[in-house]
Amino acid sequence: MIKSVKGQFIFSIITTFCFILIVLSYVDFIEKARFSGMVFFSTMIISAYNTGTLAEKYIKLNKK
Repeated sequence: MIKSVKGQFIFSIITTFCFILIVLSYVDFIEKARFSGMVFFSTMIISAYNTGTLAEKYIKLNKK
């Protein structure tokens, strides 16, 4: 597990970017299977939200 906030932030950005690419790449597959599409899409939203909260945490720590 990454302990530093900067490392977590960078890892979170990479993960979110990968989820967005996966969801946008498999649009045809996701249209046929509704449940899989919902899982991928909700995971992408949660990952983006997590990146936003880590960005806020990282900015607050850098101001101190």
